[in-house]
Amino acid sequence: MLNLRVDDLNGMIASFHAAGVDVITKAEWDSGGIGRFARIHDPEGNAIELWEPPAG
Repeated sequence: MLNLRVDDLNGMIASFHAAGVDVITKAEWDSGGIGRFARIHDPEGNAIELWEPPAG
């Protein structure tokens, strides 16, 4: 799995949805002290995790 740090997870999710890409989010992945996560898959099925660290 490839993990990418992003500044605006909501914006990234919106962009992927607009492009027709399925985005997976789960409340249990998110933690106030660690940040928020979402996952997409490349055309070969490899997972790409998007991570937005907590503000501050």
